[in-house]
Amino acid sequence: MVSRLPWTVMNSSRTPARDERLHGIHAAVIEWYRRASRDLPWRAPERTPWQVLVSEIMLQQTPVVRVLPVWRRWLEQWPEPGDLAAASPAEVLRAWDRLGYPRRALRLHAAAQNIAAEHDGRVPEDHAQLLALPGIGAYTAAAVAVFAFGQRHTVVDTNIRRVEARVFSGRALPSRSLTAAETRLAQDVLPQDVAESVAWNQAVMELGALICTARSPRCDECPVRRDCAWVAAGSPPARETPRGQSWHGTDRQVRGAMMAVLRAADEPVPARLLLTDLAGSEQIAGKHAAPPAVVIERLGALWRLPAPAEQRERALNGLLADGLATADDGAVSLPG
Repeated sequence: MVSRLPWTVMNSSRTPARDERLHGIHAAVIEWYRRASRDLPWRAPERTPWQVLVSEIMLQQTPVVRVLPVWRRWLEQWPEPGDLAAASPAEVLRAWDRLGYPRRALRLHAAAQNIAAEHDGRVPEDHAQLLALPGIGAYTAAAVAVFAFGQRHTVVDTNIRRVEARVFSGRALPSRSLTAAETRLAQDVLPQDVAESVAWNQAVMELGALICTARSPRCDECPVRRDCAWVAAGSPPARETPRGQSWHGTDRQVRGAMMAVLRAADEPVPARLLLTDLAGSEQIAGKHAAPPAVVIERLGALWRLPAPAEQRERALNGLLADGLATADDGAVSLPG
């Protein structure tokens, strides 16, 4: 019987038992992935490095179901980095639509401009060059190197951290932020064979997304449940219960509503219209020319938010500071 001791104990030295356990886990997870993985376009054999890079940026903090339609439209409009590089920031932000965290769109735009100018319009294959692209962090650089170019690198996202915390460390959930110990663990359990390491990264990430989820893990369907240190320990609860990201009543909600107005508007929007609430909207709106119906609809959604004046002003100032909007002569628009 293969030991299910936590990996911190098992990994004190290389032993046949340790290697046997790890090989079995790799094989089981990769075989499960071949049977059960989702058919996603950025995984297709004909995928391009640019398509992978776009998907990795969009998938950060955003579920696949929301990313798919925007990803497809994005690649139809800008099939190569040079196409996106030639677009204006306003076009980029409109195409980003309601994916959220729109600074990602500007970071992707900046990366495309760098790729067009410094890499002949081709996403660089070298990991160090990927990491040097504007707005590309350690995770994205590793993910593109692995999933687009088939290289051996450690990919550590939330799903992978959760699976490895349970299987190897016996913990219900990983730390709130990535720790050095988690990075070392991910490096230690990564297969040495290049092709197998690529398959493992993809498979363990999918396992975390579909089976080994944060709130309702489906352990009965897990291919490594018999090798899982957390299951062996009786599935103890997390020391801290994770709190879902709030939305209603936050600055993010107000910023999102303001961005929706700006994306719909062909002309600069008077700042007063963005800063008022429903009670003051009729008086202020009457002093300005009637905007198109879609802008009125989105202004209405903004006005109905129960946000005090100081929160609205803070949200608008945040958009301006982040380069997501520009102001001129009392009116606000998307940049560029």
